[in-house]
Amino acid sequence: MTVNKNIYPIFDRMLSRTDKENLLEQRGVMLWFTGLSGSGKSTVAIALERELHRRGLLCRILDGDNIRTGINANLGFSADDRKENIRRIAEVAKLFVDTGIITIAAFISPTEELRQMAAEIIGHDDFKEIYISTPIEECERRDVKGLYAKARRGEVKDFTGISAPFEAPACPALKLDTSHLSIEESVDQLLKLLGIEP
Repeated sequence: MTVNKNIYPIFDRMLSRTDKENLLEQRGVMLWFTGLSGSGKSTVAIALERELHRRGLLCRILDGDNIRTGINANLGFSADDRKENIRRIAEVAKLFVDTGIITIAAFISPTEELRQMAAEIIGHDDFKEIYISTPIEECERRDVKGLYAKARRGEVKDFTGISAPFEAPACPALKLDTSHLSIEESVDQLLKLLGIEP
């Protein structure tokens, strides 16, 4: 009996990543923002998206608002659900990156294990880890929802930085402390990382 080694033959007929990147005149890449709640991940991501768009570069932000309300709406916040949340995000991100899109993920993703899983799914060559390293005191000061205060009172369980750990990346591609850097300065550093003149 002959075994078909290629059980997904459609992939052989689809346009390649290079075809898509040539069409867009850009290279797909994953910018994976990690950091505490309130550190500035989404704010920096939105500012970068606007600047890339202004320059004619196609970009997509993935964050809790557009993931937890859609593809991951069925997941809670248990350890297993958090892992599955990041796994699905990485799989979706890989599709965007393989289409030549500059993709930004803005998730706490608090452990090295979770971030390594994402990097392996997406591909280490395409994965740029960005650590938004804003100190917890500043994150708490910015917290308009009062989540840190609730976590300190024990009203919010497993809150990263208070009752659940956050493992800072050992060797991020870029480290940004938004308590010292302006949004514009943060975006400039990200552009340089992408090989784009600020």
